[in-house]
Amino acid sequence: MSRFSRNGKLNIEELRKVFPVLSRQIRGKKLTYLDSGATTLKPLRVIEAVDHYYRNGTANIHRGVHLLSEEATSRYESTRTAVKDFLNAGDEREIVLTSGTTAGINLVAKSFVKSRVKTGDEILITAMEHHANIVPWQMLRDETGCKLVVAPVLEDGSLDVSAFKSLITGRTKFISCVWISNAFGVINPVKEMVHAAKSAGVPIMFDAAQAVAHEAVDVQSLDCDFLVFSGHKLFGPTGVGVLYGKMKHLEVMPPQMGGGDMIKSVSFEKTIYADVPAKFEAGTPDIAAVIGLGEGIRFVTEDLGFDVIRAHEQELLVAAELALQDVPDLKILGTAHPKVPIFSMILGKIHAHDVGTILDLQGVAVRTGHHCAQPLLARFGVPATVRASFSIYNDQEDIKALVQGLRKTLEMFA
Repeated sequence: MSRFSRNGKLNIEELRKVFPVLSRQIRGKKLTYLDSGATTLKPLRVIEAVDHYYRNGTANIHRGVHLLSEEATSRYESTRTAVKDFLNAGDEREIVLTSGTTAGINLVAKSFVKSRVKTGDEILITAMEHHANIVPWQMLRDETGCKLVVAPVLEDGSLDVSAFKSLITGRTKFISCVWISNAFGVINPVKEMVHAAKSAGVPIMFDAAQAVAHEAVDVQSLDCDFLVFSGHKLFGPTGVGVLYGKMKHLEVMPPQMGGGDMIKSVSFEKTIYADVPAKFEAGTPDIAAVIGLGEGIRFVTEDLGFDVIRAHEQELLVAAELALQDVPDLKILGTAHPKVPIFSMILGKIHAHDVGTILDLQGVAVRTGHHCAQPLLARFGVPATVRASFSIYNDQEDIKALVQGLRKTLEMFA
């Protein structure tokens, strides 16, 4: 039962109260925050958890015997437990705490894939990837001589699943794909993709940075080999993320960073590394951010629940699609369903940055540019779009504000 729902309906007024920034006025107007695809807003329980650590319990973790260190270690490791339950992983040791999605992808590329590819081998991605799931593979390609293969996207923004399957061959050594497009909000058929990979005996990883805030993730049911996400897109702090990996993979992967906390013993002759996951977590982490991530997960699972999240976001999706249809000269890229309420828009011949600037004057916060998905936008022949990305704290008034802002922009450029 969600604390913010009544009779199965989200109490949006009460929910918005736990996001302090929503009380701000922007340029004299109520804030309409439509940039959750870039980062979600933070609820009070996350803010207070981070504040509590710095205000009442600052200490380093794992090796201290004093009370503050023991408390910090307990709260830090409780996040690992929360992530394990959130993803339905089989073992807490399968949860590696990182600085974000990008760090997780790079770790897998360097520690798992690099030793498994050579000239002529192939790594398969899709045309809708975030740069974080393109550049590391290009770097690996340049280093090893392997080939990067890209599955195409259809005109409606969805993955060409038939082409994706046909590109899995005997040369394919690894597959890394986005779950939900950060630019379009289109949801990939991840179970079908895993089945295709497993049928060919190819390990597969998912970039779930957008997915984790919108729908439940069950890594055991999905049977993926790796999965990564960032805390700041799950109502948590920046600078923290998660790499899930199957134990059979993590155990044979070498660490990529050396230092404190990832060792069993060190001498000048030899270092013996710690067990999984500690061997991948060198140095002092962002302890406060990890604690905050735990509260972000509890906010989603305890205060909301994915049934409530899905129902509310689908209402927003349908209502926004209908409202945006009435805006003259507006084109939306990525219309395929299923999708989450993320809209990548072109308004006539007006540059995306100009649209974003005028919307900002109306108190409407959107993202403009290529959204770290330049190859995807290039496929549609555009350098930039205006992206409005909705989350659980948005309502019908936010849709109205967006539509009014777009109409105001058209009037100013008429």
